[in-house]
Amino acid sequence: MPHPLIVNRQQVTVTADADKPLLWVLREQLHMPGTKFGCGAGLCGACTVLLDGQAVRACQTPVSAAVGHQITTIEGAGALPAGERLVEAWKAVDVPQCGYCQAGQILSATALLTANPKPTDADIDAAMSGNICRCATYIRIRHAIRQAAGLADATGDAA
Repeated sequence: MPHPLIVNRQQVTVTADADKPLLWVLREQLHMPGTKFGCGAGLCGACTVLLDGQAVRACQTPVSAAVGHQITTIEGAGALPAGERLVEAWKAVDVPQCGYCQAGQILSATALLTANPKPTDADIDAAMSGNICRCATYIRIRHAIRQAAGLADATGDAA
């Protein structure tokens, strides 16, 4: 069945069963490997994309549920103001170790900063709690988010 989608501001049409996870449509049909398969149960956050600016798990989102909505993947995150700042902060802070979870981390952080441009540490922790980093770069992730938001870092210095 054909499904018209808007992915990173581009109109595309994919043919898939209505219940096929968006994750596999993005990876297999649209050749966007940045969205990662992690747990397949929506628990780790590696597959996070934005659907109308909200962080969702692409492994649990059927392609039919994405029709008519703006889908943003890591490949398109830099076109969003918050996403661009976060990508730069991620590089400046040298966040990734293995890097596998980072696309989902950046997209969850993009949703956060778009909704709340000056989050507290508690806001950051709450928004990022569904994204697991096996390398445990959580302190650097928080620092990069604070830097992208223009907040003081943990030492009290302006980011």
